[in-house]
Formats: sequence, structure tokens, C-alpha cells
Amino acid sequence: MAHQRVHFFRFSAESAVGFSFLVVILVSALLPFVRSVTDPADVSALQVLFTSLNNPSQLTNWKSNGGDPCAESWKGVTCQGSAVVSIEISGLRLSGSLGYLLSNLMSLKNFDLSNNNIGETIPYQLPPNLTSLNLAANNLSGNLPYSLSNMVSLTYLNVSRNSLSTSIGDVFANLDKLGTIDLSFNNLSGDLPNSFTLLTNLSSLYLQNNQLTGSLSVLTSSPLNILNVANNHFIGWIPQELLKINTLIYDGNSFANGPAPPPPPYTTPPPGKSRGNQTRGGATSPNTPGSSNPISNSSKGLGTGIITGIIVGVVLLVLLLVLAFCLCSRKNRKGSSQASSTANQPAIKMTGNAEMQEQRAKPTNATVIDLRPPPLEKITAERLQGNNGSMKRANAPINAISYTVAALQTATNSFNQDSLIGEGSIGRVYRGEFPNGKIMAVKKIDNSVLALQEEESFVEAVSTMSGLRHPNIVRLVGYCAEHGQRLLVYEHVGKGNSHDMLHFSEDSGKILTWNARVRIALGTARALEYLHEVCLPPVVHRNLKSANILLDEELSPHLSDCGLAALTPNTERQLTTEMVGSFGYSAPEFALSGIYTVKSDVYSFGVVMLELLTGRKPLDSSRTRAEQSLVRWATPQLHDIDALAKMVDPSLNGMYPAKSLSRFADIIALCVQPEPEFRPPMSEVVQQLVRLVQRASIVKRHSSDETGFVYKTPEHEAIDLSF
Repeated sequence: MAHQRVHFFRFSAESAVGFSFLVVILVSALLPFVRSVTDPADVSALQVLFTSLNNPSQLTNWKSNGGDPCAESWKGVTCQGSAVVSIEISGLRLSGSLGYLLSNLMSLKNFDLSNNNIGETIPYQLPPNLTSLNLAANNLSGNLPYSLSNMVSLTYLNVSRNSLSTSIGDVFANLDKLGTIDLSFNNLSGDLPNSFTLLTNLSSLYLQNNQLTGSLSVLTSSPLNILNVANNHFIGWIPQELLKINTLIYDGNSFANGPAPPPPPYTTPPPGKSRGNQTRGGATSPNTPGSSNPISNSSKGLGTGIITGIIVGVVLLVLLLVLAFCLCSRKNRKGSSQASSTANQPAIKMTGNAEMQEQRAKPTNATVIDLRPPPLEKITAERLQGNNGSMKRANAPINAISYTVAALQTATNSFNQDSLIGEGSIGRVYRGEFPNGKIMAVKKIDNSVLALQEEESFVEAVSTMSGLRHPNIVRLVGYCAEHGQRLLVYEHVGKGNSHDMLHFSEDSGKILTWNARVRIALGTARALEYLHEVCLPPVVHRNLKSANILLDEELSPHLSDCGLAALTPNTERQLTTEMVGSFGYSAPEFALSGIYTVKSDVYSFGVVMLELLTGRKPLDSSRTRAEQSLVRWATPQLHDIDALAKMVDPSLNGMYPAKSLSRFADIIALCVQPEPEFRPPMSEVVQQLVRLVQRASIVKRHSSDETGFVYKTPEHEAIDLSF
């Protein structure tokens, strides 16, 4: 009996242990559903988003500090375990911006903020693992961020009905899962990107109501069911592959009449007037019986006369090709016999023509829409008058006005000294008054910088510069290449430049306040971010300094000389007087080896920020030897609060927020690191400056915080640092 009791006790104890173990497992499994502790990275991202959206009351349970989105059921937020996987807050009349920390949302799949009034630009760093992104019907400006190219899981993209501008950007090469793209009702311009050819799952593409140009040939390999390109500036023929799409809408363009011509050799367009405003599709297939498109009659078969005509045409084309080959061979023999007396320029022109013929003869899967010669109105600014009267064709389109030397002489009063407003390393800048009443800045490039035989370099640089579109970059309006002269015409930014405002402003009313200095830093950073991370290929400024940061009436910065580095490819080996003045901005690797990269621009930007902080010049021989180099003197003190307060520009008279000053210095320290690889990309610099601004706004709204964030700013100065 005792033995049975012991056995029963032992059995009961073992059962209790097992039962307890099962309870622990069950509770552990159910705990996330009872009280979910959201991933801290997701929490911080949502807090910044909430603050950037101006703390809207519509977002119930959201908080700018603390909180648990998953456990507290923040409005529109869906979680799996501790991870935020979906944010759907459309149609809530939200304003503000999208913030700077969206890339923290690593598990987010669906992001829908459509039908609000959110402004500013789309952040360059988005949630990297999204499958659906919907920002439609807001007030977003700028362009598509380059980080979009890394979002390889994306299947749906909708940024329609915003104010996006510039070209679309070649960011789709890795997005082969995309099924729907809607970029309609924006102000996008330029040709369609080549990476569209890699969208092998694209079924719906909406591009209507933009300013897009060029042909549709890059879309021929896409398995589209719906294509809407209405109300753009497309030209040429509609490729036959696209005419088979179920829903095709293309009215409001300048497409040629009839189907695309047959494959090479090239044939002239069919006779008849162009019908630019025509719609194919809607819900009707282009091949529907009764369609007015000429291609619908092809199903009736070819008559004997047509077949005979085709055969005769083919024979004639073969004879023409043979004759052309003979003429080219004869010309080549003649050219080689006269090589000793012939200049290099005609040889360059022949090479260009040969490349063009090779491109026309090269068989591709794309439609032959590209074989059509560009219309006359599109050739403006694609040809330049050479010094010997010959004409050359640019390799890329130039989105700028072609001026004559006479017109620019008239505008600048024959480049009179009284019209001189600046002088740089490659030429002088004059104020130009044009007949339409507009004031422009005319840069006259020294012939010693750009030799006449380097005309192609000038054309290429102008093509690049004319395509730059950013609110913080001085826009190239026109150019001139005539009679051996090289001139560039820019929009005029009339308040002066940051260098003069910092170092030569004797009027105390014109001293840059702290808010203005932060605004200059952020705007310039955004301009560099665009050049480095949006432009393809990246554009290295290579001459970043405060004198090249022009200010408008609102003291907003406009970076000048963007793209001019292409005109002076060998400057790193030529020491000039102007370059000595820029040495204070030059990164260590440039001084040592002449190597200049985007990271060198980051260093120069850090020096500009030091100027804004201290009011000192990068190199100042009037100071003691230990303080002549601004970077060398300031860098060791950037993390010392007491020393930092003594470094600040005395002209500010203490009117700055202490914490904002410290964060500003932290960004400088990152940018001016001697090793290029340790300097941050400009997108990260922009994020940190935006964060500085937003924290300043938060503190301003919560003035009771014990932060020491007190302004002594005059009444006319805007306290909030929104940009």
C-alpha cells in the first residue's frame, strides 16, 4: 500500500511538471496576441511620421513619444507579432510631409497614404520591402527617389495626381515583379527610361497627362493589358506590338499616321497628314472589326498588285544598298589617301554618321519607331555652329535655348565691365537683360579652359546641365556655341551668394540668422543628394563652396555650376589662382592624388557647414597659424559643448538654439572625416538635417520642455524651421 502511494505521488508530480511546461508554452504562444511589444525601430519610424504629418488628431492612438502601435491598435496600422506590416491611412485630410525614417520599417509590405494633402518630396529612403506603395492624390513634388530601384518586392506603384517633375528616372531595372505603375497626372518630362524593357510582369501602365516625349519602343517587350499614354508629347509610330493591347489610349500626342514601317532597311513614312489626337482602345481592342485604324484592314489579305509592288521595292532597296556600299568604300579610300592633309574634325563627323547608320541597321526586338527622323521642331538646339561654319549634331537632346553671340552681346551691353557680377575658375559671369524683360546670368567661358577642338565636350556638358531640374539648383536656360565662343545662360538669382553674406555683409540687418543658415545647409544638401543619388550617372560637383551657393529673396539656396566639372576634366593637374582659393574646401584625397568623387563633395559640404556655423573663411591667413585652416582648428572642438559655444559666429549674438547647434556640429564632424569611405552619403546628411529641423519644431511647440531651446530671434524672423 505504501508502495502504491509513493508511485501515485511520483506520477502526480511528473504530471504536474508536464502540465506546467505545457502552460508555459501556451502562454508564451499567446502572449504576443495579448500584449504585443512593437519593434522599437518601427515605433520610432511611426513617431517621426506622426510628427511629420503635424500630429493629426485623425490618427487615433498615434503618439509622437512612447506608445505601442501593435498593442494599442494605432489607426490604420496592422501588425504580425511585433512587426508593422501595413499602414493604410488614406483619405484622412493629412498634411505635412513623410518624414525621414521610413526606411526603418523593414517588415512593412503595404503603404497607403493616398488621397491626402501631404507635401514636399518623396523621401529618398523608403521602406525597402514594400509590395504595394500608394501615394496618389497628394501634393508631392520632386521626382521618384533612386532608392526605389532596391525595392525588389514591389508589385504595385501609384504616385498619380501629384506634382512630380523632371524625368522618370532609370530606376526599374530590378523591379521585375511590378504589375501596375501609375504615374499619371503629374508634370514628368523626358523620354521613357530604358529600364522599362525589364518589366516582364507589367500588365497596367498609366502615364497620361504628363509632358513625356520620345517614342514608346521601350514598352514593346512588356506583357501589357492596359496602356494609357494620352496627353503627352510622344512622337513617331505606335509599335505594332502595342496595337495588340486590350486597352490602349493614346490621344493627345503627335503619333504618325498608320502602322509602324517594316524592319530595316529604312523606308519613308506613309503619305498623308499626321493624326495626333486619336484614341485606340478604351475598352475596345485595336483589332476589333470596324476599327478606323488602317491596320485593321490587314486581315483582308494582300492583293497581287501589292505583292508585286513589295517585290519591286525590295529589289530597288537591295540595289540602293549595293550602290551606297560602293560609294562608302570609294570615299574611305579617298579619305585615307588624303589623311595627311585632312583635319580630325571631319573624321569625327564620319564616325558619328557610321554609328548612326549602324544603329539603324541593327536588328532589335523593339519597334522600328526609332528609325523615323526626328521632326524639324525637335532638332532645335541639337545642332551647333562650329568655328569653321560646319554643323555638328549633339549626341543627346539639349533642353535649353540656343542663343547667338550677337543676342548675348546685346543683353550684356557687349560684356561691359558694368554688367560683370562674378568671376570663377572657368570664366566671368555677366548680368543680361533680354528683350522679353527677363534678367539672366551669362557665363562667358575662357577659351583657354575649353579648347576649340573640345566642342563635343561642351555639347555633352550642356546636354547634361540642361536636364538638371531641382528647386535648389540654378537652372540652365540657354547656351551659345558660335564663332569659337562658349557661353552659358542661367536663371538669375539676385540676392547674392552665401560667401558674401557671411563674410562681407557690413549691414547688421543683412546678417544671416541661425534659421537662415540651417535653411541654406538643408537646401544645398538636397541639391547634392539629387546630383549624387538621383542623376544617372551621378553628377560630381567638384567645386562646392559658399560662393557657388546663390540666395534668392527668401534666402533659399540655389547651387550653381552643377555639371561644369565635365568641361574641365584635367583641372586637378593644373594649379590655377582660382583653385588656390578653393583649397580650403578640398578633401584630403584631392590634394594628395587629384582624385575627386561624390565623397569629396560631401567633405566640401562639411566645410560649408563649418562656415555657416563659425562665420569664418576656410582659409584665413590673417589669423594665427593654428587657426588659419578652419577644418584643422574646428574639428577637435566639434564635440566639446563649451568650446562649440565659443566657435559660433559672433554676429549671431547668441540667437541660436543650443541643442540644434550641437546636432549641426555632429553632422559636420561626419562630413569632414579624412577617410572618404567613412563620410555619409548625402541622403543620410539630408535625413539628419531634416531631423534637426523637425526636432526644433517639436521643441518650439512644447516650449515648456526643459531643453534650453530658447530663441532670441527678432520678431520679423520666422521661428519655425519648416522648409
